[in-house]
Amino acid sequence: MSAGMRAPLMGPPSGVNIIGETTESLHRFVLDGYDLQEQPPRLEEDLKFVPKDREEVVYIYMYRVAHNPNLQNRKRLRQAPVFMGTSPEDGGEVYYHRPPLLLDVFYMLAVHSKFRSDAERLLGWLMLRLHEATHLIYRPRRFILPDGREVDSLGRPYDLNCSTDHDDLSMEKVSMAIVDDLTVGDAINLFSLHEAPYRPFLTYRARVAMDGPLVASSGGTTVRLPRLDNAAAGQGGGNSRPSGRIRPGGSSPSRRSPPGPSSHFTRRSVDAEPETED
Repeated sequence: MSAGMRAPLMGPPSGVNIIGETTESLHRFVLDGYDLQEQPPRLEEDLKFVPKDREEVVYIYMYRVAHNPNLQNRKRLRQAPVFMGTSPEDGGEVYYHRPPLLLDVFYMLAVHSKFRSDAERLLGWLMLRLHEATHLIYRPRRFILPDGREVDSLGRPYDLNCSTDHDDLSMEKVSMAIVDDLTVGDAINLFSLHEAPYRPFLTYRARVAMDGPLVASSGGTTVRLPRLDNAAAGQGGGNSRPSGRIRPGGSSPSRRSPPGPSSHFTRRSVDAEPETED
């Protein structure tokens, strides 16, 4: 970069905490819906934790993060959905960012109880509870400006309890679904790695979008393309549309002789007419 050019202002990543927030939301969702007994189960992330005699435990262990290849976007900078004040034509602030990093976060959920039947009951309740989790996180999308301010897509100071009725408000959504990601052998190896006994388990996938930093710009670039004129009017005549495409039902183009000297003892290959007997 030359000495006369100023580096663009870049803020901190907006979604750097999304994986941890997803795990916390999963914990809170499980505890808020527990209705089997007065005492809720203990939530643990350490698979080798040894509970007390009659203590019920739900193990929530995040074991894998993978890039979602089916929703992959190009990495070029594009205008971010953040509107600060006036429009760019009037001197408003414009921000750019790269597309969010789309991730699949995988969790192993296991249960423990003193009696096997109680563990199976707790596992069944856990499946039904997470079946209701259409979105673990559903909130306005948060953007951190280069000056450190936290705003939503409308440019307002970030507030989790703001009204979400505005059509231009960008929302952040984290979905949750049960998947078959670990075989029994994989699970046994994972428990053995943590020196923990094998327990009944489930695997779930959370889909998140991790936003990167915003890049400030003093204004946008306006690109104007002239309308396509019928440049081929003199060439294609009335058989072409203004866009240049051939109109249906037009006459076939006339055959042209190949360039170069005239050929000798050659003729065009055509189907011969069948001979009829008199």
